[in-house]
Amino acid sequence: MDILKNSLGQSHDIIEKLVAEGDTVIDATAGNGNDTVFLAHLVGDSGRVYSFDIQSQAIERTRQKLDAQGLSERVKLINDGHQNMNLYVYERVRAVMFNLGYLPGGDHSIGTRAESTIKAINEAMELLTVNGMVTIVVYYGGDSGFEEKEAVMEFIKSIDCRKYTVMKTEFINQVSCPPILVCIERCKGSKF
Repeated sequence: MDILKNSLGQSHDIIEKLVAEGDTVIDATAGNGNDTVFLAHLVGDSGRVYSFDIQSQAIERTRQKLDAQGLSERVKLINDGHQNMNLYVYERVRAVMFNLGYLPGGDHSIGTRAESTIKAINEAMELLTVNGMVTIVVYYGGDSGFEEKEAVMEFIKSIDCRKYTVMKTEFINQVSCPPILVCIERCKGSKF
């Protein structure tokens, strides 16, 4: 068993410790539905998951996974970009999960982009409860994601430390651009 998990595994460990039955959370990048299903289990019958993706194929894959596990009633699937989450979510949320890049097994030319991602991260930070968390797994390498990675890394340096605590975790001796984990926690002293 590896103690040092990959970025996605680390994000799941953090979110699992944070989210409880009845919480409201967001999967900002539904993709194949794995994080949406993970979050739906955590929030229980009394919680709510908002799950976003711009690709109808991703929404349909996510719907199928939810239906197969009897979790559909806990989730609102939204076929829109994550930068528009404020148009759909009007309540405080405990956690927001992002997996940047393209749909696994999908068209590499369709993926998250720096401008809309940074807008979405800003929206997510504003929706957080005190001690709520945004996790961002930054996938890059091969044929995509480098520009977005650089823009996100610059953006997170500018986040007000009086309102949010920001952590970046990355593996430094792995090849092929291993994903980076960014966590943004809303501080106790920050006001809504």
